[in-house]
Amino acid sequence: MARRCELTGTVALVGNNVSHAHNKTKRRFLPNLQKKRIWLPEEKRFITIKATARALKTLDKKGIKAMMK
Repeated sequence: MARRCELTGTVALVGNNVSHAHNKTKRRFLPNLQKKRIWLPEEKRFITIKATARALKTLDKKGIKAMMK
C-alpha cells in the first residue's frame, strides 16, 4: 500500500539531511498518515480510510460528502 492520503493525495517529499560540515544525504519527509473508520449514513456502513491528520481535521469541519468530491 502506498504512503498516500486517500482524501488529499498527499505523498512523501524528498529533501536533504544537512550536517554541520554541510554534507548532504537524501532523506524523505513522510506524511502523517492515520487509519480512520468513518460511518457513511447513506450506505449504512463503515469505511476505513488512510488519511493525513490535516485531512481528518478538514473532514470534521466540512463533512464526508464535501471531502469525497
